[in-house]
Amino acid sequence: MGFLAGRSALVAGAGVAGRSAAEALLAAGATVTVTDSSADRLAAMGELLPGVDLVAGLVAPPEGVDLVVTSPGWRPDNPLLAASAAAGVEVIGEVELAWRMAAELADPPAWLVVTGTNGKTTTVTMLESILRAAGLDAIACGNVGLPVVDALLAGHRVLAVELSSFQLHWSPSVRPTAGVLLNVAEDHLDWHGSLEAYARAKAGALVGDVAIAGVDDPYVAALLTGSPGTAHVGITLGEPEEGQLGVAGGYLVDRAFGPDSRLAAVADVTPGGPPGIADALAAAALARAYGVAPEAVRQGLLDFRPGDHRGVVVGEVGGVRYVNDSKATNPHAAVASLRSHESVVWIAGGLLKGASVADLVRAEAHRLRAAVLIGADRAAIAAALAEHAPAVPVVELAEGGMAGAVRAAAGFARPGDAVLLAPAAASMDMFADYAHRGRAFAEAVRELAG
Repeated sequence: MGFLAGRSALVAGAGVAGRSAAEALLAAGATVTVTDSSADRLAAMGELLPGVDLVAGLVAPPEGVDLVVTSPGWRPDNPLLAASAAAGVEVIGEVELAWRMAAELADPPAWLVVTGTNGKTTTVTMLESILRAAGLDAIACGNVGLPVVDALLAGHRVLAVELSSFQLHWSPSVRPTAGVLLNVAEDHLDWHGSLEAYARAKAGALVGDVAIAGVDDPYVAALLTGSPGTAHVGITLGEPEEGQLGVAGGYLVDRAFGPDSRLAAVADVTPGGPPGIADALAAAALARAYGVAPEAVRQGLLDFRPGDHRGVVVGEVGGVRYVNDSKATNPHAAVASLRSHESVVWIAGGLLKGASVADLVRAEAHRLRAAVLIGADRAAIAAALAEHAPAVPVVELAEGGMAGAVRAAAGFARPGDAVLLAPAAASMDMFADYAHRGRAFAEAVRELAG
C-alpha cells in the first residue's frame, strides 16, 4: 500500500487485532514496532512476525514513529496514546487501517456496518447468511472475531463488519455503504466517560450512504435523524411506515427499498422474540440497502443458526431448563434475556463497567424467583434487588465459582422455571471471556445432572 511504504509505525497491543495490523503494515513496507504490557503476548508476536521490533511497556512513542495503530480496548488517556497525540503522531485503530488500505484498491469491497449495545453479533452473522444466500462473496468480520484487515486482504467482496464503540472511536474516516445502529444503553461508561460520549461513538456507523437505526427508542431515533447519512431508514417491531422495515401480518416487511415486500415470516426467524426479530430486521435492511432480493433475505434467515452462549438451553434437570446467555454482558442485554422467560432463577454478576442495574431489576422483578450473584460487582446488583425487589431471595457467592452458583440456583428452581445465566456484566474478573464463562456454566449443569 503506497501510503504505508517507508513509514515507521507503532502497534499498541499484541492481541489478535495487533498481530493482524502488524502483519499488514510489514507487508505494505512499513517499519513496525510492537508494544504490550505482556511479555508472553510479545514473545508470541515475535515468533509469528520476526520482522517486528518488540518493546515492552512503552509510555511514549519511539523516535521517528509517525503512525500509531492501537488495539481497540486502549483508552485515549492511556499514557502511550496520550503522549503520541501530544507529539502530533496520528493514532488510529486496526479498522481505520483497513479502511485506508481499502481506499487504495481499484475495486474496494463494500462495507456493511453493524453496531449497538446488544445484538451486534447475531445481526452481523444473520447478515453474512443473507449475503451468502444471495450468492455474494461475503464475510462477517470486526468485533465478531476476524480482524477487518484480514478480511480485506483475503479479497472478500462484501464485508459484514461488527464494530464496537471502541473500534468506532478509533475509526474516524470509515464511511460504510450502509450502517445500522441497533440500540443504545449504558455500557462501557468507564471507557467513554458518559452515555453521551458512548452514543457519539456508536453513531459513527450512521455516516455512510445509508443510515439505519431502531426507531422504537426515541434516543436512537434522534441519533438517526441527526446523522449525516444520505438516506435514513428506520426499523421497528411495529407496522412500518414508508421508509421503514417492520412487522405486519406475521411477516417482516420492507417499505424502504422499492415496492412493499414481505421478507420472511416472523415464525421463521431464529432466535425468536423481540430481540431476534429486531436483529433480523436490521440484517435485512443492510442487505436490502446493498440490493439483495427479498427471496435471498428469506433464505438467509431460514439458513441462520445463532452462535453459542446466546440463550442456548444447555440442559434440563427435574423439569428446570438451564439457559446459557453468557453473551448478555450488560444490563440491556440481560433485560432482553430475562423477558424470554416467565419464571427465572437468575445468575448474574461480574464487571458492570459503570452501568446501573436498577432499571433492569425494577422492570423484571416480577419474573424473578431468586437471584444468585457472583463476581466483583455482585454487591451493586444485590443493592438494586434489595431496593426494587425486596421479596426476591438473593444469594451472594464470594467463592465456589460457577459450579457453586448453579447448585445454589437449583435449590430455588421449580419445574417450569429457567435457571438463566444472563450476567448483565463482563466476565474478566473471574473468566477469560464470556465464552469461558458460558462453558463453565454448561459444565456445572452437566455435573448437576450427574
